[in-house]
Amino acid sequence: AGAPGLAGGESETVIGNWLARRGRRDDIVLMTKVGMWDRRKGLSASNIAAAVEDSLKRLRTDHIDVYFAHLDDTAVPLAETLGAFGRLVEAGKVRTLGASNHDAKRLREALAVSEEQGLPRYEVIQPAYNLYDRSFESELAPVAQEHGLGVVGYFSLASGFLTGKYRRVEDLEGRARGGFLKGYFDARGLALLDVLREVAEEAKATPAQVALAWLMSRPALTAPIASATSLAQLDDILGAATVDLSPAALEALDAAGTAPA
Repeated sequence: AGAPGLAGGESETVIGNWLARRGRRDDIVLMTKVGMWDRRKGLSASNIAAAVEDSLKRLRTDHIDVYFAHLDDTAVPLAETLGAFGRLVEAGKVRTLGASNHDAKRLREALAVSEEQGLPRYEVIQPAYNLYDRSFESELAPVAQEHGLGVVGYFSLASGFLTGKYRRVEDLEGRARGGFLKGYFDARGLALLDVLREVAEEAKATPAQVALAWLMSRPALTAPIASATSLAQLDDILGAATVDLSPAALEALDAAGTAPA
């Protein structure tokens, strides 16, 4: 969608230049989205057709492995959207379809349209999901498991809240993502941080590693999405893959994440 001072599409350009330098394409899974950027907004057939060409050019590739509908677009018939995506799959420009920020009802409707009309379906979904934000579990998770959909959750560390580096809301002053974080500092969030720190100490891990390890233990989740702004943060995130949480630790985290505020 583009950050302040950016026009949008810069991430694709950076990745495209990197792909060109490394000289290999087929050993990575390349994912991008359509529908939220103001200059290519919505999921109409014409917009999807134009947006994918823009993305392919910036990415300097001839195909996208997973192409996500970034936001649901209720103004466009699902058959039109899925038909447009289907043509991209048929042309080899897209391998797999994904849906981000779709509720359970609309996702079921989209899957039904694909089945009824013989169109490619959404195979992957991307919901917000972390120890604090658990709404995915009640409605979307059953749809994903029923239909065998992949799930890659975003905001896995709750915009940095679950790293444990912010102990009180005053610590957010001057932080770029402070607006995202303030809502987490309620009674439930603070109690959750206490449990997260205790489990991290017992597991000899960082709070971020524990929060990601908990997510990776969830049956409906394929993989969490986590961002890094430094190599040190990347090392911390990757360390989550080797954290072994005991059943008692998983139960304590689960209970803390669902306790009433």
